[in-house]
Amino acid sequence: MRIGNFNITNHGSCFIIAELSANHNGNLEVALQTIEAAKRAGADAIKLQTYTPDTLTINVNNEYFRINGDTLWDGKSLYELYSEAYTPWEWHQKLFDKAKECGLICFSSPFDFTAVDFLENLSVPAYKIASFEIQDIPLIKYTASKGKPIIISTGIANEDDIQLAVDACRSVGNNDIALLKCTSSYPAPLDIANLKTITDMGEKFDVKVGFSDHTYGSLAPVVAVTLGAKIIEKHFILDKSIGGPDADFSLDENEFTQMVNDVRNAEKLIGNIDYTVTKKVEKNRKFARSLFVVEDVQKGEILTSKNIRSIRPGYGLHPKYFEKVLGKVSKIDLKKGTPLSFEYLTDN
Repeated sequence: MRIGNFNITNHGSCFIIAELSANHNGNLEVALQTIEAAKRAGADAIKLQTYTPDTLTINVNNEYFRINGDTLWDGKSLYELYSEAYTPWEWHQKLFDKAKECGLICFSSPFDFTAVDFLENLSVPAYKIASFEIQDIPLIKYTASKGKPIIISTGIANEDDIQLAVDACRSVGNNDIALLKCTSSYPAPLDIANLKTITDMGEKFDVKVGFSDHTYGSLAPVVAVTLGAKIIEKHFILDKSIGGPDADFSLDENEFTQMVNDVRNAEKLIGNIDYTVTKKVEKNRKFARSLFVVEDVQKGEILTSKNIRSIRPGYGLHPKYFEKVLGKVSKIDLKKGTPLSFEYLTDN
């Protein structure tokens, strides 16, 4: 899967996405500065959300449209929340231009057909389907039909939902699919993250996998990478003091930088399957055990477990020869502390 100039492979570096979401707090300058900060923090991409309150819901404040689910936004209507959180469409070109200037890949989550059409005019390199849109099969089909890589969050999805979404992409000839393990809770508790699902999801649906994170801190992304996540998405904010709907579970520049460093170090630790000994380790093999003379041995004397032992360092014979040398006769006088060699020995 290639997004812009980044090639997402099972053996390459993780694609790290800074999610702008509502963290501009209605201020274009803040949004532009956030993109610059995301680059400094080590992100590979910045992601937007392309909707208006009217493309997501309707302006009604009855019991069905009022948020009341132990969230950060309880008491607001959906229309009120989305009015506060959305990124004005007239900003998009400037945000895309700023990302390009900074060397960041920029793409977005469309929430209806008009958003897809709008983003196509901006030549987006990929699309992201948000967790709560995974059941919108017509939207997924239409988005996937554009032939761009498609990343789908699975926060509210069961296995059947995921299969329907993947099938929708493939039904229009798009196999460039990534699924993100996600917990649609804001913030998300650690004990319901179930990150083992990442590995299973890749195998079960034959797609690239990643993690869209709403937990605090950077521990969860690091664990996700060790389980095979090749995409990490995390909400990013310039400064938490500006507030906003997503500020509480977003990382600021210092925190995001730390997360990127932690993820990159985790990748180094994971490495590759490799049983060879590096040159650096090879030098230390001299401190391993080997066979040494541990008591003075006279010429013609028989080697026994009292005068020969496997000890550190590693200049003598390999310890695997211990039983083979027992009972042999020394051809010369051997002083205590001499590394044992077959050239000193003969059969009895």
